Amino acid sequence: MSDRIENAKRALGLVDLTNLNDDCTPDDISKLTERTVTDHGSVAAVCVWPRFVAQAAKELTGTGVKVATVVNFPQGGVETGAVVAETLKAIEDGADEIDHVMAYEAFVAGRKGFVEEQIIRVKEAIPAPAILKVILETGEIRDPLLIHAASNVAIAAGADFIKTSTGKVKVNATLEAAEIMLTAIEEARRDNAERVIGFKPAGGIRTSEDAEAYLALADRILGHNWASASTFRFGASGLLDALIATIEGTEPAPAQGY
Repeated sequence: MSDRIENAKRALGLVDLTNLNDDCTPDDISKLTERTVTDHGSVAAVCVWPRFVAQAAKELTGTGVKVATVVNFPQGGVETGAVVAETLKAIEDGADEIDHVMAYEAFVAGRKGFVEEQIIRVKEAIPAPAILKVILETGEIRDPLLIHAASNVAIAAGADFIKTSTGKVKVNATLEAAEIMLTAIEEARRDNAERVIGFKPAGGIRTSEDAEAYLALADRILGHNWASASTFRFGASGLLDALIATIEGTEPAPAQGY
């Protein structure tokens, strides 16, 4: 049991506490930000719709918790100018992290150059120390070779993290996709040891056991000391309660949502 508790404590600090519900309200955002600092530590970030970035940034002032938001979400469209404008507005409103949906349908259709250029332009709109997470939507790409190729394209275009999913499709994070993406990160690290690229599984991760499985995979591929808030995040809404329940030895309520 002690290992489970330690793993839950480890995972808690890696959570991007998420509300991307279509009916999300300002009151929901306040409830989200209130949950970020727990008796067992703080989550890494909240992830909210762009219209709530300014509110979340204000409410989290002084906590150390980052504000992430989504762009080109969830469809992964091809209007690059609009995506760049959305990114610039989010940064102006106080976003620390941009989760950008890669134009995955264009990628599958063979438009690798277009996809890479879009990511490059979004990255250029994000001033340091703000970071870019690129969502591949692996459940829609499906093919393992294409998931690996998409990982490489995102990394080459400047992604600070590669992320599995939006949480808005039938198949979201899976351990199979995670292994492919973590392997691509390890290959990139071998090529350039100074380049730091993180990983974010998202969608459907709801239990302490889920979190433990993803961390074990990262430990196996990249080393036990690799996963930290600067390199690994869980995109989730229900996971936090499950982790706290594990730490406190209580029975969690059934997790729902992202």
